[in-house]
Amino acid sequence: MNNEFVLTRFSDVWEYRFLHAMLFLLMYLATLMGNFLIVTITTLDMNLHTPMYFFLRNLSILDMCYISATVPKACATFLTDNRTISMAGCASQVFMVFFCGFVEVMFLTSMAHDRYVAICQPLHYPMVMTPRICVWMTLASVLSGLVYSGFHTGNTFQLHFCQSYVVNQFFCDIPSLLKLSCSNTLTNEISIFISTFVIVGGCFAFIIRSYAYIFSTVLNFPMRTERRKAFSTCVPHILVVSVFLLSGAAVYMKPTSNSRTIQDMITSVFYSIVPPLLNPIIYSLRNKQITEAVKKFMHRMLYSGK
Repeated sequence: MNNEFVLTRFSDVWEYRFLHAMLFLLMYLATLMGNFLIVTITTLDMNLHTPMYFFLRNLSILDMCYISATVPKACATFLTDNRTISMAGCASQVFMVFFCGFVEVMFLTSMAHDRYVAICQPLHYPMVMTPRICVWMTLASVLSGLVYSGFHTGNTFQLHFCQSYVVNQFFCDIPSLLKLSCSNTLTNEISIFISTFVIVGGCFAFIIRSYAYIFSTVLNFPMRTERRKAFSTCVPHILVVSVFLLSGAAVYMKPTSNSRTIQDMITSVFYSIVPPLLNPIIYSLRNKQITEAVKKFMHRMLYSGK
């Protein structure tokens, strides 16, 4: 049995490979900088030690891990002649992508619930979203993510790979690996389809329901500026969540025999790279409290250096 897989590039033309690598690298660095800034600000500023910013900090830490699981290796694949990845490295990528993707869905759902309680039930907010409950929600998300990703990773790598070892993707993901197996993969496909449908579908329905209640409450706000502010905050949230969940479902719920390589590679960018890049902008840097905290932090850094 071969102990290596071969990853796929978007193009074999050197100029395009270099362009793709630079694009991925820029998105990677921007993601790390944006999320690291959010983690730093929400940790140092005591005014931001609230449930909403607790979840934002967790999301930023997760996003840095999420994009680091795929992009550095992809850049190396684009820039060098070595496209191989070890069996252990491939399994690690599958585990991390599934783990981070699952926990991201859970965190986004928790954040939607937090906003729902804050806007629709403000008097109950201190009792419902206590620090202890927030910690338990985070731990439950992480532990269930470990079980979920461990199950699917183990289920995939118990298969025999005796056909081509070329993974039709810029990172190791399960749909691409299933196409390489000479074992019966029906059970794997059914388990992925059902788990994706239940988890993604259930969380998406919960998020939409939460924002529907938020919108109905916001419409009753007396001030037009307050309504505009709430809508400008919530609509981008929904767009990012929709892109993330729908693109992921499009890849993982589709029969592997119907997969088209380039189309799947492009779609995977929208659930593995775009959300970690946009989350700091959508959830945090457009937030007035965050921007004020960033200004204070930068001012303190500038004057402390003098």
